[in-house]
Amino acid sequence: MAGPGYGKRTTPYQLRGTNHDFSHLPPREAAIAAYLDRLPDGADISVKTLAKHLPYGQCALGTALNRIQQAGHLRRGRECITADDGSSRWITRSWWSRSARDDDWWAAFTRGDVPQQTARPTRSRAHILLAALGRTAPVLSLSQADCATLAPLVTDWFERGATEEDVLRALTAGLPTPVHHAAALVRNRLTSKLPPPPAPPPSLRVLECANCGAPGRPETLPGGRCSACRGERAPSRRPAPLPALAVHDRAAGIRASMSLRRRADAD
Repeated sequence: MAGPGYGKRTTPYQLRGTNHDFSHLPPREAAIAAYLDRLPDGADISVKTLAKHLPYGQCALGTALNRIQQAGHLRRGRECITADDGSSRWITRSWWSRSARDDDWWAAFTRGDVPQQTARPTRSRAHILLAALGRTAPVLSLSQADCATLAPLVTDWFERGATEEDVLRALTAGLPTPVHHAAALVRNRLTSKLPPPPAPPPSLRVLECANCGAPGRPETLPGGRCSACRGERAPSRRPAPLPALAVHDRAAGIRASMSLRRRADAD
């Protein structure tokens, strides 16, 4: 096991393990990935430690881990954590996913914005709220079809941090008399009173290149490696054009030099 707070960290929303989770990897990488998957969170999965427990050298393990990372099962970087005394610090992390994730998924994970991948209930939270709306305001009783149609609008409220009480207050406060069309009124209020999206939380994770350890934005580290380690050359930069005044000064200097040379040749 690694020191407290370090080591392997399993990403959320993992699917149940099967015998085919790593069948897309070469045999050596598949065996190592299966071993890593069985380790508990907090286990030390550094190359040096793995070499003590697996029949591979550190060089082979380093290559295998890079391939496992390129396949989408592993990312390495740093994460900001808050201690009990309220202080915060950045620590090294190795994030593991049994399911292979693409670069977009890892970018969302770095931002702390990962969509849940569990099975949805038969009736969503939004649908249940709408179905019970008539108990709070009988004039807003909705049909099954109305609830199914309007539920995505309520979900938008929940995704923006609203509570059930917030939604009910927006739907039931100051109702007109009479209410001619309950579904139309609910739709109008859900749309016109939709709260603004919350400010994005600060990023508490930073990915690093698997080869050189250089930190970078997720989009600059496809497969977990930076452009230099992927062998890509940086685009050449053309020199900035000179301003007009500098061009005139340089031309005047050239003309003066040519005039002096002609005089020297005449003498």
